[in-house]
Amino acid sequence: MTFTLHGIGIAGGFSIGRAQLYSHDRLEAPRHQVQPDDIESEVARFDAAIIEVRSECEHLRDHLPEGAPAELAAFLDLHRLILEDSMLSQVPKDLIRATACNAEWALAQQTEALLAQFDSIEDVYLRERRQDVKQVADKVLKALLGHPSLAPVKVTEEPTILVAHDLTPSDMVLFKRSAYAGFITDLGGTTSHTAILARSLGIPSVMALHNARALVQEGDLIIVDGNAGVVIVDPDADILEEYRLRQNQWRLEQQKLKRLKSSPSATLDGTAVELMANIDQPEDVKEAVQENAAGIGLFRSEFLFMNRSDLPSEDEQFEAYRKVVKAMKGKPVVIRTLDIGADKSPAWLHADSVNPALGLRAIRLCLAEPPIFIAQLRAILRAGKHGPVRILIPMLASLTELDQVLELIDVAKASLEKDAIPYGKDVRIGGMIEVPAAALAAEWFARKLDFLSIGTNDLIQYTLAIDRTDDTVAHLYDPLHPGVIQLIAHTLKVGQRLKCPVSVCGEMAGDPKLTRLLLGLGLRSFSMHPAHLMAVKQQVMHSHVASLAPMAAKLAKAGRPERIQAYLERINA
Repeated sequence: MTFTLHGIGIAGGFSIGRAQLYSHDRLEAPRHQVQPDDIESEVARFDAAIIEVRSECEHLRDHLPEGAPAELAAFLDLHRLILEDSMLSQVPKDLIRATACNAEWALAQQTEALLAQFDSIEDVYLRERRQDVKQVADKVLKALLGHPSLAPVKVTEEPTILVAHDLTPSDMVLFKRSAYAGFITDLGGTTSHTAILARSLGIPSVMALHNARALVQEGDLIIVDGNAGVVIVDPDADILEEYRLRQNQWRLEQQKLKRLKSSPSATLDGTAVELMANIDQPEDVKEAVQENAAGIGLFRSEFLFMNRSDLPSEDEQFEAYRKVVKAMKGKPVVIRTLDIGADKSPAWLHADSVNPALGLRAIRLCLAEPPIFIAQLRAILRAGKHGPVRILIPMLASLTELDQVLELIDVAKASLEKDAIPYGKDVRIGGMIEVPAAALAAEWFARKLDFLSIGTNDLIQYTLAIDRTDDTVAHLYDPLHPGVIQLIAHTLKVGQRLKCPVSVCGEMAGDPKLTRLLLGLGLRSFSMHPAHLMAVKQQVMHSHVASLAPMAAKLAKAGRPERIQAYLERINA
């Protein structure tokens, strides 16, 4: 019987294949009392399980398959850090000694306590780390019970769709060796580690399906529509034929897009458009180079600070930035300063906030911690000696903040000169427009900065007061809301009038359906995930700016959703 499941499309494309069920055993932690003379033996048994799981992580980390995404190593390192944290490695032993319970029960009790703490966190990225904690704890529990942590995977020549309740980074190491056509999971969100890996592997996938693992049977024929976030189980002949046509068309389109890499990025009427790449880690620069990006429009430097118990040193940061700058061979590299804080905080930062999204984060945190900020500024400035580097300040909201930032940049330069350390003298300074107040005051920021970059993800959320990861209000998250379009249009007009370059580095920049609208509003610099560059370039090359501008202006004033949608269809016709 045909039925359809709806979830979150994580990696686009279409895949058709037979379901292969994958399951972590659902283990129950037994409970019994331990005799006083056996308590230390029970503690030793717990330590042995921790050592076993740590060894497994280290083995996987040291034997990553060729071509594995760089993120895999980082995620395995995170699991090792969780494993070593005293909340997981020490507190269960304290419970064993205090209550004379067995190791499995002590671990289960502490795991439940930790997960409850994560459930109360507002920040979506940190909340989704709940799954990482649970995955690590499950591995330790399996070790205590004598179960293998990874079940063997059956590999067939026929296209296979992996169906799982959840997947871990270590699972992905194993699955990398198998040619899966796609995968679907009950759990996971857009910022989960599995989602990040799916995008980096380019495997069509849908997550957050809730009941797929229970409803799908081994060998069922499945269609995975990663574009729409839809899974069709046991499709009839007509649906199957339709999706086979879609799949073939999608593959042909991907092949055609690859031919555009060497083509100039310009519109039909000769307007040059800059297409740059967003990266999270220095290793990501390889994909940006392969896709012939015009530069790095957003290097999210916070990932150098996460998944670790200490701060990266100035030299460590400098080497990471320099690696990217040298790889880009003279193309510009925009490095965003530390965008972290409140609940989205690494182990070394002790921050507390009633409302994390509006609390001490991004530039607010950096201004509150000058030594951390100056060390990063010094590292970026030093990297500027090796190529064109730009500093991007996140979450600016007031000119007072900007003045303080500029003063600290001068302090960083003076300290480098005092230490006789060479640095880039012409490093340009830009600010992110992601707070509505900053967009409305764009003129004042444009007069004091070298460039602006619109971060549409936060701009939309702050403008509409909507958390797009919250299922109950996600449908209200609308990049085409009149208020959002007006703020973007206003910022672009200010940039044009004051000759201050403006780029867009949020998700809107990588959405081909919005490329022509943004061109019509005046955008000439896009920055996105490298995988989206060619699709956006295709739209650029088929566009005529002179005809787009009038329609984009009408859309910006349309107001009603149905009128906005009608104008967008005309723009994309």
